[in-house]
Amino acid sequence: MAPQPAAEITLTVEDVDRLLAAQHPSLRAPIRTFSHGWDNDLFRLGEDLVVRFPRREAAAQLIVHEQRWLPELARMLPVPIPVPVAVGVPAGDFPWHWSVAPWFDGVRSMDLTVAERDALAVPLAETLQALHVPAPPDAPRNPVRGVPLRERDDAVRERVRARPQLAGIWEEAVAAPDWAGPRVWVHGDVHTANLIVRDGRLSALIDFGDLNGGDPACDLAIAWTAFTSGGAERFREAMGPRYDEATWMRARGWAVSVATLMLDSPDPGMRAMAVHAVERLLA
Repeated sequence: MAPQPAAEITLTVEDVDRLLAAQHPSLRAPIRTFSHGWDNDLFRLGEDLVVRFPRREAAAQLIVHEQRWLPELARMLPVPIPVPVAVGVPAGDFPWHWSVAPWFDGVRSMDLTVAERDALAVPLAETLQALHVPAPPDAPRNPVRGVPLRERDDAVRERVRARPQLAGIWEEAVAAPDWAGPRVWVHGDVHTANLIVRDGRLSALIDFGDLNGGDPACDLAIAWTAFTSGGAERFREAMGPRYDEATWMRARGWAVSVATLMLDSPDPGMRAMAVHAVERLLA
């Protein structure tokens, strides 16, 4: 697995407060560092908000996509998503757009047992059905999500060489027919850390940085990365007949891609997700 990209700009709590004071002074509140993700740094702002800053140039446009499209998608979906409550613009030493978004109380589904996550199978299917509708012509395109699997073949095949037991699944997925329908809205990063759960219920879907119009199969990989076999069966049944066998074959390929990327992650939750996915794929 490639290491997590290094931050090109590192912000402190004081930096965040200065940017807020200059652009959104009415939102100023106690700030604390929350996490340093693959693409973004997150800071808690009071009890109800989170501030999201790109940490590298390659991710800067992704946050702009969220700012443009999440207000529209929120009207379509049955669960809350992190629609920005305020948008920051480049200023001073920080050259990219940034967002203030709502904070969703709850836990990541990653922090539940696999059996507990099965309760999310049907509501997640309902959410993805609502999302997977034809995207407008100007919807974002993403070079690594929602694309034909053959465009990811070189990168994933390199990782599969270290996990040869997955080679047959990957070959079958790459050989499956491409998505024949219109480009649909795709979350692009549906995994257990991006499903927020409160009182045992799916309460939010977060992190839309990889949002794009494309093949929905990559979102369906959650059937292998999150659920037991029984939960995956309920998920697939709830998705209905709109996805043919070729789409589910490609979804298995996307699960191979996610698993091989995260098996050596420094994050124990991501590693556990990858190990579970491999077990399910080989079952």
